[in-house]
Amino acid sequence: MKKIALRAAALALAGGMAFATPVNATNENVMIVFDGSNSMWGQIDGTAKIEIARNVMENLLGEWTETRKVGLMAYGHRRRGDCTDMETIVVPSEGSRAEILDRIGTITPTGKTPLTSAVEQAATELSYTDTPATVVLISDGLESCERDPCALAETLEKGGVGFTAHVVGFGLGDADTGALSCLAENTDGQYIEAGNAEELGRALSAVATAVSEPEPEPEPERPEVIVSGPESALAGSLVRIGWDKALDKRDYVTIVPTGTEAGDYGNYIRVKDRTEGDLRAPADTGMHELRYMTSEGGEVLGTAMIEITEPEVTVSGPKTALAGERFPVEWTGAVDGEDYITIVPMGAEEGSYTNYFRVRDESEEKLQAPAATGLYELRYVLKEGGRTMARQPIEITEPEVTVSGPDEVRAGTRIPVQWSGAVDGEDYITIVPMGAEEGSYTEYFRVRDESTKTLQAPENTGLYELRYVLKEGGRTMARHMIEVLAADAALESGASLSAPETAEPGAIIEVGWNVKSGSADQRITLARGNQAIFTWLEAVKISGKPPVQIPLPEEPGMYELRFLDVANREVLSRKVIKVE
Repeated sequence: MKKIALRAAALALAGGMAFATPVNATNENVMIVFDGSNSMWGQIDGTAKIEIARNVMENLLGEWTETRKVGLMAYGHRRRGDCTDMETIVVPSEGSRAEILDRIGTITPTGKTPLTSAVEQAATELSYTDTPATVVLISDGLESCERDPCALAETLEKGGVGFTAHVVGFGLGDADTGALSCLAENTDGQYIEAGNAEELGRALSAVATAVSEPEPEPEPERPEVIVSGPESALAGSLVRIGWDKALDKRDYVTIVPTGTEAGDYGNYIRVKDRTEGDLRAPADTGMHELRYMTSEGGEVLGTAMIEITEPEVTVSGPKTALAGERFPVEWTGAVDGEDYITIVPMGAEEGSYTNYFRVRDESEEKLQAPAATGLYELRYVLKEGGRTMARQPIEITEPEVTVSGPDEVRAGTRIPVQWSGAVDGEDYITIVPMGAEEGSYTEYFRVRDESTKTLQAPENTGLYELRYVLKEGGRTMARHMIEVLAADAALESGASLSAPETAEPGAIIEVGWNVKSGSADQRITLARGNQAIFTWLEAVKISGKPPVQIPLPEEPGMYELRFLDVANREVLSRKVIKVE
């Protein structure tokens, strides 16, 4: 539940209304904390703010100063960038009005805005823990020394004997003044904003009235407001409610559990100048109250009972789906168009979500499956409170995807690529250096609804991979090894090799060949993929008919079978083999 903050700042400027202050105000010592930061040189209507403030200070220092101990403190007026630059210029004393007006004329805006520390120091000098004390802060800026005015206000309110802070914000523009205003609000003081000389003069006059303790005007009687709504509503739904009168456009109607303390509120709408509106029901079921509450003081002027009931929602989809696939989902009993359906791992915490869509005014839609396989849940989740209203288990399974192409290509040429088992048209096929990190890509194309296409080979020679990659999660589902040779290289020059594409570590494979002409020394060798051509791990000299047997290394990796004409120093054929 959220608490309502009291805010009466605008009343002073709008109508000059007197403020009620603590009954012991005539016994309070007062410290005026004046902004001497560099921003006071800023101009309003061609006049520096420091000059405007000096010219209207008499509006604050009225006859009440003759019988009260009043002092003056300034901050940011001596040193740049110093958050400790605070000085008591006039010690609190009776009849100090003339001295304060004189000394304000000597303040030269210079540095930062340590307003929180200045108010704290002023309170300490006024012995706020032993005697009633009032601080009047006049500032054209927000705290710039990393302190929290709200937290200080709570400390001073709890530890002081009738401590009050009045705050006048001058020329703040569009700044967020919440932290500044709560310094006044949390100590039962007044917060007033002024945008020009005239408004500043009225603001200081209003504070003077508050400090000199006028008789508080009697509280007007609050009329009863009749609130209406349905007897029940679904959790998370929009509820049409009404009220017979709007006393102030900032009053509001809220919905809270029955028995909630006065002043607390949940979802709400401002009444503005209407007598009806739509209010969001909470996610929790049970007996609740509609309450008409005042913006000033959070007073409850009317109530109506309403029961929040459980929606009957269903969600359904297939029992299984492929990783990265878009699969159909259906649902019934939608509560709100901003509710959503998501897919999460089985047992995920309430409120978790991954891929999702809003239900809008539909009853079916497609959802993207995650890239990782396993057991998942479809969940229908209320926008209000993130509560799961329906769920269905679904298993995400591994797609059977293939990608293929030539074993060798020349640099810069077009590579013919074939694939099968495409999951999503936005999946893509790319070519990357052998061993590149998952998610890497260079040249690529989307698979769409095709099964063949060409891809530009890299300009640099070496071992590469064709990869089929899911759009969802960037996961590689299939790969094909390919060697990029020099642009003028002969891929097969007088011979060809036949052998398995992959084999286990330590296996003995059979290698066949076909050669156009013999020579004195022809060999089939096994080498590492990046090994020099005429070096090898294993070699068999051709002396009969194919095939020959070659043992593979125990270490997994990419290797190359080569048909070498050693006598003529020629490479007649090359073939990649993967040991895994």
